Amino acid sequence: MGLLNICRIIPLVVAISAISVTAKEQLSSRECEDLGFTGLALCSDCNTFAEYVKNQELVSDCLKCCTEDSDDSMSKITYSGAILEVCMRKLVFYPEVVGFIEEEKDKFPTVKVQYVFNSPPKLIMLDDKGQQKETIRIDNWKREHMLQFIQEKVKPTSAKY
Repeated sequence: MGLLNICRIIPLVVAISAISVTAKEQLSSRECEDLGFTGLALCSDCNTFAEYVKNQELVSDCLKCCTEDSDDSMSKITYSGAILEVCMRKLVFYPEVVGFIEEEKDKFPTVKVQYVFNSPPKLIMLDDKGQQKETIRIDNWKREHMLQFIQEKVKPTSAKY
């Protein structure tokens, strides 16, 4: 093996090592959202993404924000509550979100509405301690999709009235 071949192999080994290391790093939900990833992507989706997008930094960011693949992994995750965050001034552009807030939201006592200036519509999923676990953009969701998602993912309240 000549020096020229070794010079070709070393950058390849370094690149593969970098991919392996960065794949194990995880970014926060906020950091992933700022990069354009919702956290709902499975890591296998990032591998498919890499086949089409040759930007290694973008693929690396995807891997830092993805969820490990497992049998039916996403359907088993539930949350203790959620915050529907949206900008009040932008509500006019999201009639489905308005419909959900006005007609469906009261069915879910653990879901709160929070108005934040310039925020796109999103669901912030909360754990048992009220800490943010996942952020999901809902810009293009229909009301029935919001309803179904919350019914499946947010635990009903256990408080007795």
